[in-house]
Amino acid sequence: MQATLNIALIQSDLLWEDPKGNRKMFQKKIGSISDEVDLIILPEMFTTGFTMKPQNIENSEGDATVKWMKYLAEQNNVALIGSIIFKEQNKFFNRLFFISSDGRVETYDKKHTFTLAGEDEVYEAGNQKLIFEFKGFKICPMICYDLRFPVWARNSQDYDVLVYVANWPKKRIEAWDTLLKARAIENMAYCIGVNRVGFDGLNFEYNGHSATYDVLGEPLAFSEDEEILYVTLYKEHIESTRKKLRFLEDRDSFNLLV
Repeated sequence: MQATLNIALIQSDLLWEDPKGNRKMFQKKIGSISDEVDLIILPEMFTTGFTMKPQNIENSEGDATVKWMKYLAEQNNVALIGSIIFKEQNKFFNRLFFISSDGRVETYDKKHTFTLAGEDEVYEAGNQKLIFEFKGFKICPMICYDLRFPVWARNSQDYDVLVYVANWPKKRIEAWDTLLKARAIENMAYCIGVNRVGFDGLNFEYNGHSATYDVLGEPLAFSEDEEILYVTLYKEHIESTRKKLRFLEDRDSFNLLV
């Protein structure tokens, strides 16, 4: 039987610094999904927007959102991915969570904090790449600004899917489009980007462009609207293309010092 992975990408506006309101909103959107999906992907900081004032958010909201994700994953028999503000040991992190229906939790802390917005002064940077297996696919999730750094994403572990969750503004959206496609081609992996739409509390505009590209960089899904996109990934596409075009076998060997 051919291995597939059915994914829903939720491209949405976000309520500024309002975790409870955003959870309520996303729960309604997730409840509207009628297609059979294995994985639902939410944007970066999906409960708050890209705020540099995490002190405005109750410390308990991180754990509350993780509990909420576990509940929705179990109730809908799906897995969820998204990043949130999370406080741990008196430090704030832009932390991505993968949570499956059986309660499995994987986490990734954003490696490249966005200095242009001062994220590096507020949030601790991570230093560990995450690759996990889910329904026969090896998935590597990253966050927004990580997209600009190809060495960090380099496919030296033969992952199948590269995922970016983001709050990527309209004024630099051409870079988002270009780099998502490039990451797919150079890593011979599916590349998925989930962005937001609307205006944030600082009046920055976001126009989506959530997308999925296949191993050869061909677009499979794309939107500028507030909507849910659906895409099916095929393991056979990865394996047959890599067998025919053995580009990954010629990749450079290196050790990344972090």
